[in-house]
Amino acid sequence: MKRKSSLISHQMSSQRKNIVILAIISLALGVAITSQAALLAEAVQRIFVEKASFSSVVMLLGILLAVMAVRTLLSYGNGKVGLQMAASAKTNMRAVVLQNLTHASMPSTLRGQTGGKVSIALDAVDEADSYFSQYMPRMMEAAIIPILILAVTFIQHANTGFIMLFTAPFIPMFMILVGLKTKNKSEEKYAQLAEFSGTFLDSLQGLVTLKIFGRAHRQQQEIERSSLGYRDATMGILKIAFTNTFMLESIVMLSIGIVALELAIQLLVFKSMTFHTAFLVLLLVPEFYSLLKNTGTAFHSGRTSMGAVRKVEQMLAETSSRSAQTEGEEGEYTSDRNDRMAQPEGSRTAYTEVIPMPPSIELDNVRFRYAPDSFELVAGRISLGPGEHIAIVGKSGSGKTTLLHLIAGLLKPASGAVLVNGSLLSQYDETAWFERVSYITQHPYIFAGTFAENIAIGAGRKVSRAEIEQAAEEAGLAAVAAQLEQGFDTFVGEGGRGLSGGEKQRLALARAFLKRPAIILFDEPTVGLDLHTERVLQRSIATLAKTATMITVAHRLYTIQHADNILFMDNGVLVDSGRHDELLERLPQYAEMVDVQRKGGLA
Repeated sequence: MKRKSSLISHQMSSQRKNIVILAIISLALGVAITSQAALLAEAVQRIFVEKASFSSVVMLLGILLAVMAVRTLLSYGNGKVGLQMAASAKTNMRAVVLQNLTHASMPSTLRGQTGGKVSIALDAVDEADSYFSQYMPRMMEAAIIPILILAVTFIQHANTGFIMLFTAPFIPMFMILVGLKTKNKSEEKYAQLAEFSGTFLDSLQGLVTLKIFGRAHRQQQEIERSSLGYRDATMGILKIAFTNTFMLESIVMLSIGIVALELAIQLLVFKSMTFHTAFLVLLLVPEFYSLLKNTGTAFHSGRTSMGAVRKVEQMLAETSSRSAQTEGEEGEYTSDRNDRMAQPEGSRTAYTEVIPMPPSIELDNVRFRYAPDSFELVAGRISLGPGEHIAIVGKSGSGKTTLLHLIAGLLKPASGAVLVNGSLLSQYDETAWFERVSYITQHPYIFAGTFAENIAIGAGRKVSRAEIEQAAEEAGLAAVAAQLEQGFDTFVGEGGRGLSGGEKQRLALARAFLKRPAIILFDEPTVGLDLHTERVLQRSIATLAKTATMITVAHRLYTIQHADNILFMDNGVLVDSGRHDELLERLPQYAEMVDVQRKGGLA
C-alpha cells in the first residue's frame, strides 16, 4: 500500500504558521545583513578614506551596532522557530509511530524484533530533529537572503553579480550529489542500528538461557559484529560529511578569490569603481557564499534525517500493507459469501454491540502457511458451539497452537475464514474482540511491577483494590500474596523474575477472572506443575469456564476426556472432530495416542 504523503510533507503541512514566520524572519535578516554591510562600508569610508572625526561618525556607529544586534536577534529567532518546529514534529511523529504500534493488527505486532521497533520509535524519530531545526531555517534563508544580496550586488557592480551567478550553482549541485549518497548511507545506518538494538535486547532478555547453553560468548561476538556494522555505517556518513565540508569550503574560497581579484583589477588597475563600492561588494560576497555553504551543511544533515524518517515510513508502510492485504483477502472471501453474510464488504462492527456471548465459532476451509514451502495448516468445515469446552489434540508439531492462534485472531488465514456467529471474525473491531478473549499460555508474560498492577492489566479499565483481591482469591493467588512481606504490593521483575511457574499461571488466571472473558484459550498451562498447584489451577479454570467457551491445546488425557468437542490434528491437517468415545471408535490415530498416554501414566 503506497502512502499518499510522506511523514515529512505531513509535518510540513501542519507547520505552515511556523514556515511563514521563518520566511518573515529570513527576509528581515536579509535586510539586516545588507544594511550592516552598507553601514560598515560607509563607516570605513568616512574614517579611513575621508579621515572624518570620530564624533561625526558616532551616530553611524551606533546605528551599525543596533543593526548588528537586530541581526543577532533575528538569527536567534530563526533558530528558535526551527527548534519549536523540530520539537512539535518529533512529538507528532512519535505519536504516529506509537499509535501505529498500538493499533496494528496482532499478526503485525508479533513480527520483528522489539529492539528494532524501539530504535525506530526513539532514535530514528530523534534524528529527524536536524531536518526541522537546521535544514528548514537554512533553506528558508537560502531562498530569500542570497537573492536579496545578489540584487544589491548587481546594482553596485554587475560584473561581480555575474561571477556570483555563475559560481553559485556549483554549491547546490554538489549538495544534491552528496545528499543522495548521504540518504542511502543514512538508511543503511539505521538498518544497522535496528539490527544492533534488536540483537542487544534479545541477548539481555535471554541472557540466562545463553549462559546455560554456553552461547554467551558467541552471542557477544554477534553483538560485536552488529556494533561494528553500525560503527562502519556511522563513520561512512561522517566521511561524507567531512568531504562535503572540504569541497564546499574549496568552492567558496575559490569563488571569493575570483571576486576579490576582479574587484582589485577594477579598483587599482582600471580605477573604474570607488573604494566604498568595492568594499561594500567585498563585504556582501562572503555573506552570500557563507549562506550557501551553511545551506550545504544543513542539506547534509537534512538528508541524514530523511534516511531516518524513511525507516519510520517503511515500518508504517509495512504495517499498512499487511492490513490492506488482510482486508483484501477478507473482501474476496466476503464477496463469495454474500448470500450468507449480512455485513457489507470491508465493514468494521463493534463486537460487543452485535454478538451474544459466548459466541459460536466456525472454521470454513481454513488454510495457513507461515512462509512459502513451509508447514501448512489445513482445516475443513467445523463448528464450535457457544459455551463448549473444545480440546485441540495431536502429536507435537501437528499444528495445534497454530490452529488456536487462528481461532483467536492472532493469525490471519491465507484462505477460508474464521466465522463468529456466522460473520467473519476479521470484520469485527479487533480491540473489542480481544476485550472478550483471554489467552493463557504455559509461559504468561509478567511485566515489571507489583502483583496488583499485573493483575489489573487484565481488566482494561480502572478497578478497585477489592476487585483485584477477589480475582486473586478466585485464581488461588491470595495465599501466595499473603505470605509475601508487602502482599499485593510486592514488586516482581520483568518477565516474572522471582515467581515460580505455578505463581505465574495463577497470576495470569487472576487477570482472566478480573476480565471475565467470553472465550478462554489455553495452551495447557498445567503441564509441568506439581500436583497441588495443578489441582488449584484446574479448579480455577473450571470456575472460569462456566460462563465462557474454552478452547484448550490439550496434553492431559483427563482434560481431553471431559471436552465437549475434540479436534484431532495430524501433520497440519484437522483430521476429525467429535467426543472422546466417538473418536476412539472411528479414528485409529486418536486411539493410539490415548493408549500411549495411558501406558505412560499421563491420565
